[in-house]
Amino acid sequence: MTKQPRLADVAKAAGVSTATASMALNDTGGSRIGRETRERVRTAAAELGYRPNTVARGLRTRRSQMIGFVGDDVATTPFAGQMIRGAHDAAREAGFLLLMVDTTGDSAETGEAIAALQERQIDGVLLATMYHQVIEVPEAIGSTPHVLLDARTAHGSSSSVVPDERGGTLGVLAELTTAGHTRIGHVTTVEQVEARRLRLATWSEHVAAYGLDPAELLAEGTGSTSPGGFAAAMRLLRRPDRPTAIFCFNDRMAMGVYRAAAELGLSIPDDLSIVSYDDQELIAPELVPGLTSAALPHYDMGQWAVRELLRRLGEPDAEPVRHLMPCPVSRRESVAGPRPFHSIPLET
Repeated sequence: MTKQPRLADVAKAAGVSTATASMALNDTGGSRIGRETRERVRTAAAELGYRPNTVARGLRTRRSQMIGFVGDDVATTPFAGQMIRGAHDAAREAGFLLLMVDTTGDSAETGEAIAALQERQIDGVLLATMYHQVIEVPEAIGSTPHVLLDARTAHGSSSSVVPDERGGTLGVLAELTTAGHTRIGHVTTVEQVEARRLRLATWSEHVAAYGLDPAELLAEGTGSTSPGGFAAAMRLLRRPDRPTAIFCFNDRMAMGVYRAAAELGLSIPDDLSIVSYDDQELIAPELVPGLTSAALPHYDMGQWAVRELLRRLGEPDAEPVRHLMPCPVSRRESVAGPRPFHSIPLET
């Protein structure tokens, strides 16, 4: 069995004292340790395959170098991988390990998960939700440093990161108005979620600015699904003064709008332009034509949450930060200029 190299072995290979090797590897010692010396020690450690004793280092620094990730059904969403990957990459870059626990959202289960992580001496916690929500921080968190991921508190009492729903909505609506559309319909869900509220309010302001009545251009589906999008779109598109473009709550509803357009003999984008939200990789680029959609920045949010948590570990008294992560628009072929539209037979 090969003997694991020790710190003394690294020091000998680098030609320095054990104390100097320790300071070089732990980024301590300030100007007493020159850059060249630090690099020589790190090179020696890499060549020997030296791994520091994290337990011993934790006793010295009172840090475990571990971050807890508590998800509210996050693992069931199509975006979970990117959110977790972003958090993992940022933690790894900083030398931290990410410990993940996914819950059903039940408050008791969440409290148990937080307590289990605290028993393992984690340095801080990310509290993540499966979609943009306004939440209360669980009492179990106590004084443990934490950051909310895809969630926020009503009064900004905790650092948090959520998608810039308004900015993303304005981004996809700009694609339509730049093409010449003013009569823009909206297909949304009846589910009372924060994303619905913000996207609906932003769209309403936009069409009202053209002197149009948002109520006449709005249709709701029973759920944020393809069937919900289909039913809502059929109601909008059978109107004698139907919209020339539709903004969809999400890509799944957009699938239903595509199906409704096909059933009514409308060509996309020649007869009807469509934009959406989520930029879901298995939907938006696969529809024909490809769907223009605002991307939910889950990877970036995961990275930001970890970096903010690490900042708070070093500045425990820092004021909480509420960050809106930009939602860039992925442009595809679902938008064209409006043209006189042919009539659609009313439903009999």
